[in-house]
Amino acid sequence: MIENKEQLPLIGYNGETFVGFVPKMMNRHGLIAGATGTGKTVTLQSLAETFSQMGTAVFATDMKGDLSGIAKMGGNKESVTSRVAQYGLEEKGFGYTGFPVEFWDVFGEQGNPLRLSVSSLGPLLLERLLGLNETQGGVLNIIFRIADEQGLLLIDLDDLQTMVRFVGDNRKEFITSYGNISTASIGAIQRALMRLESEGGHQFFGMPDLDPADLFRQIDGKGVVNILAADKLSRSPRIYSTLLLWLLSNLFENLPEVGDLDRPKMVFFFDEAHLLFNDISPVLQDKVEQIVRLIRSKGVGVYFITQTPSDVPESILGQLGNRVLHALRAYTPNDQKAIRAAADGFRPNPKFEMQETIMGLGTGEAIVSMLEPKGAPSIAERVAILPPQSFIGSLSEVERKNLMMMSSLFGKYAQEIDPESAHEILSARMLATQEEAEALAAQKEKERQLREQQKAEAAAARAKRNEPKSFVEEALGSLFKTTKRQVTTQIGREITRTIFGTFFGKRR
Repeated sequence: MIENKEQLPLIGYNGETFVGFVPKMMNRHGLIAGATGTGKTVTLQSLAETFSQMGTAVFATDMKGDLSGIAKMGGNKESVTSRVAQYGLEEKGFGYTGFPVEFWDVFGEQGNPLRLSVSSLGPLLLERLLGLNETQGGVLNIIFRIADEQGLLLIDLDDLQTMVRFVGDNRKEFITSYGNISTASIGAIQRALMRLESEGGHQFFGMPDLDPADLFRQIDGKGVVNILAADKLSRSPRIYSTLLLWLLSNLFENLPEVGDLDRPKMVFFFDEAHLLFNDISPVLQDKVEQIVRLIRSKGVGVYFITQTPSDVPESILGQLGNRVLHALRAYTPNDQKAIRAAADGFRPNPKFEMQETIMGLGTGEAIVSMLEPKGAPSIAERVAILPPQSFIGSLSEVERKNLMMMSSLFGKYAQEIDPESAHEILSARMLATQEEAEALAAQKEKERQLREQQKAEAAAARAKRNEPKSFVEEALGSLFKTTKRQVTTQIGREITRTIFGTFFGKRR
């Protein structure tokens, strides 16, 4: 058990001694669980403060807006001041103060706009974001590959929508090289993109991409607490969970191996963790498990915050060595089963019965078990979580805006960048193709009209030859024919007489 060691950061007080944790063990990940209203947010705030004081950067999601108070000096609650006096915390260096923060917001309203390009998100996470099945996800992979091979950047939602349309319109050309691209899958992807657009997809996708290096800053030796505004974002749970998954994946793939440090480089708090695992595919769950297992060697600790430990898959729950469990409620047989499972996840303390204690914890109380220096979990302790040094509650809109404007990152992310990408290139290509088609169609129409004109002239000529003659023409024609016959007959007779007359004349 870790207690009464002044050099260790403290987390709670059990009525007799202070309980703390070993900083170098905090990259072994953790869990903060408890029913609504039991004090999880205050625990998060207290831990974030402690990490910041250690120089460790923090990334945390703010589901209700009340974590923003960490930027402001505390002491605004009577419950806090009384505990400080009761526990003698000032003698241990406790002092009301604010901490350096950086605000982020996908919608760009309560912090720096947090954008991702479609290409950086990748097809696997986008498949989950769009809710596609395996077949549709395969087609999405083909679309990404075609875009990559043709040098078409996928930055925003317009790029992706145009790319999907391009592949769908020309799918017969791609099938032999990439495999089947069904119109049904193309239609499903297009419908999913329309739904995503209605949920705020246009704000989510864009440039500049978030640079994860900007999350690791220190100010005056304190780690910056990066706060993601999630009150509005949580209404789009797929965007919320996909964003945090991308961030974890990006850190895992790009950070160097550092082994076991004296303290983590960053601690990542994932609130409402059940949103991550709802309807998660086996492939993606395996990826999350791999990240959680290996990212600690990159100096990053991941802490899941949820209402009950059963919200986290066992394969991942088993990797969470540091645990803070607030009160759980048992209203149903399933709730009772969850409490038994939660109790079994702790190293028992003979001083109290675990299940009864879990259900009887008051607000701000928790059962705590942190990893000891050799990596073994400490005996569970029932403690009162130490109060925050910062303000409990939300900043005013003016206070938040002032901090946003003062940020050194404000100019970097405030203005969206829109370079030439798939939408512009394909639109120009399709426009040129359309103009060529229109010109060809015009030429064909001209030729058709010429043929029709020639046919009409020929028909008119034939009609003219076959049309009925007038009375005068008929009379003259008849007269001419009669005269012709008479003349011909007379000439014939004269010729005959001449011939025969000569013949018979000679004989006489």
